[in-house]
Amino acid sequence: MTVYLVGAGPGDPGLITRRGSELIRRADVVVHDRLVARELLELAPHGAELIDVGKRPGDVERQAEINALLVDRGSAGKLVVRLKGGDPFLFGRGGEEAAALDAAGVEFEVVPGVPSAFAVPAYAGIPVTHRGLATSVTVVTGHASGEPDDPGAVDWASLARAGGTLVILMGLATKAEIAKRLIEGGRDPRTPVIVVEHGTTTKQRSVRTSLEQLSDVEVDAPSTIVVGKVAGLALDWFERRPLHGTSVVVTRAVDQAGELSVLLDVAGANVIGLPVIEFDVPSDGGEGLARAAEHVSDYEWIVFTSTNAVNAFLAELHDARSLASNRVAAVGTSTADSLLRFGIRADLVPEESSAEDLARAMPDREPRTGSPASSNAGRVLFPRSNIARPALASALRKKGWTVEEVEAYRTVTADPGPGTDALVERASRADVVTFASPSAVEGFMKLVGNRRVPPTVVCIGPITAVAAEQQGLQVSVVADRREASGIVSALTAHLSGQR
Repeated sequence: MTVYLVGAGPGDPGLITRRGSELIRRADVVVHDRLVARELLELAPHGAELIDVGKRPGDVERQAEINALLVDRGSAGKLVVRLKGGDPFLFGRGGEEAAALDAAGVEFEVVPGVPSAFAVPAYAGIPVTHRGLATSVTVVTGHASGEPDDPGAVDWASLARAGGTLVILMGLATKAEIAKRLIEGGRDPRTPVIVVEHGTTTKQRSVRTSLEQLSDVEVDAPSTIVVGKVAGLALDWFERRPLHGTSVVVTRAVDQAGELSVLLDVAGANVIGLPVIEFDVPSDGGEGLARAAEHVSDYEWIVFTSTNAVNAFLAELHDARSLASNRVAAVGTSTADSLLRFGIRADLVPEESSAEDLARAMPDREPRTGSPASSNAGRVLFPRSNIARPALASALRKKGWTVEEVEAYRTVTADPGPGTDALVERASRADVVTFASPSAVEGFMKLVGNRRVPPTVVCIGPITAVAAEQQGLQVSVVADRREASGIVSALTAHLSGQR
């Protein structure tokens, strides 16, 4: 087998290469740095060995141990991924690991990664070269090649005279000495500088300063320092996103969290997926749903109040042409869109997405005159969850409809799996939690127990908000539009008002 030295990129898990992600998905062993994104480790197959070899502040030199580990696992015939931050061959000691593997006769390949030296400035809105400002860029380590934290091993005077953009990695501990030597070498003390901590991640924070004031900057590692005229440009985009730096818990079931998670990510949020409910087969094993689908022509209307009901019912129907004699109602645009994916356009979608609004939008049932009533006249089929509220069916019956309710799926509390405790702990430290249903509220509260609840509680619609308040939560935001985009818009408006 082969050992792959894979660059994980600068921090944003979306910046790993396609080749890198494919190898992680096939790996038997993943030997990773401390700061590699958790999302990348989750790509590894179930049962893969994950080994954290990241060096922490104060760690003794142990590169030799890492080299020996790679040789051992590679010699055992396993597919080994050595996952390294940034690019393996840019201050990543990947060359030393490759040399050790080569000396031991173990096959290896190098998969380059997006280097933090260029990606971090880009996420801070700094082009490292720019016409009229910089035609060259130099990447240098703030560590010396000899003793740790000794900047004397770098010829700072020559770098000062060279001009252009200077990108300094691992220079936080020696920033005062670096600035002093660059100024002594001839750099203007007023030269613009930007320091970016946790670059390309949701924790990114940029501090603008000058060379003479660099020593006063207080940031955390890892940080990237950019020195030069380009550091004075203000083309920042990443930190301008409305939810940048905000951690948001998504409590939806795994198969329904996708759209909300994507929209939150686009808005800059750090998304923590904690599915608290899941969906199971009906209590009767689906017999009632199958029988209703077989006799679908017996109904004048079919009403859907969730995507789950659409998927479950149409899986039993097999052929959308069977609905030729039916009229179809959907509670909202999301449910209507799920019908469209099957080639079915809803005849009725209320302006507001709730069971009450759907009931109001449905016509009163009026007996037909002038011709014999059809066999399906006045009958409504309502495929629903086991915990659906009675409001819709009750309101339709008051309008004269004969409503047959059939359990299409069951909503149950999610079964906690391995690692759930750590995930719940992360969720309890978040800034925001989102709820799309009363059952999600109940499931979340069962999981968190006595832990802290995020201070900002966002609910879809008043029904879910009431359920949250009954659990003792203070609801901060109620989204009027009961869809993913409505949650994100309402949350963004709320936090913008606070800021």
